[in-house]
Amino acid sequence: MLPSDAAAMVHPNPAFSLRRVGAMVLRYWYLLRGSWPRFLELAYWPTMQMILWGYINQFMASSSAWVAQGAGVLVSAVLLWDVLFRGQLGVSVSFLEEMWSRNLGHLFVSPLRPGEWVAALFGMSLIRTVIGVVPAALLAIPLFGYSLFDLGLPLAGFFANLIVFGWSLGLVIVALILRYGMGAEGLAWIVVFMLAPVSAVYYPVSVLPGWLQWVALSLPSAHVFEGMRAILFDGTMRWDHLAWAVGLNALFMGLCTAAFLYSFHQARVRGALLQTGE
Repeated sequence: MLPSDAAAMVHPNPAFSLRRVGAMVLRYWYLLRGSWPRFLELAYWPTMQMILWGYINQFMASSSAWVAQGAGVLVSAVLLWDVLFRGQLGVSVSFLEEMWSRNLGHLFVSPLRPGEWVAALFGMSLIRTVIGVVPAALLAIPLFGYSLFDLGLPLAGFFANLIVFGWSLGLVIVALILRYGMGAEGLAWIVVFMLAPVSAVYYPVSVLPGWLQWVALSLPSAHVFEGMRAILFDGTMRWDHLAWAVGLNALFMGLCTAAFLYSFHQARVRGALLQTGE
């Protein structure tokens, strides 16, 4: 008897299995790898936005003192914004692919647990985001002479906070689709853009009306973009903004995970995992 067989007899169905998570990530990776249009689409939009906003940045730098003080501020903003967008879309689209193929029932007659599936969705979201954003960030160097990587170590904090916030949004969208069916599918493409005006992506939070500033500062994304501008304009790292982003992300992730688990349980009770699909 092999050692792995003996371990399987002692723990036939562990509560959380990295092998099952890895299997799900591999499944989504094969889906992605087998479709070159999907692969191209991941890099297409971040690259197009970077080029568009890069030239807008160049134009404004020659005619606006504010933008001229922070070289590449718009390029940085659009690339970091895409981290949030891709992070959310990576969770939502991987889930929707299961719904479109009516595969959820097949997945959950296996030993796969909801926590493992969510971990796989997060892993695939990270892969999609890196494939989409990194080529655009590299292309900005020869085109505009600006490197996002010049932000240094804080860039890792910005990236992590934005993608985790994207995962939270992705989970709550999945919860809404499980609750209301495919009629809520469109939320996957619009929810993150509803937050763009109050995330202060391209302008400081201080531009917003006073009451809306409180709304903005309740989002991790606004703290990330404020921190980014502090580095680009003042050359200082605002640790207070980073701490707020981490704390708010913990809160959002807890709430959105609870919403997802509740909706998943209700969908299981109603039999919606087998019935919902295209």
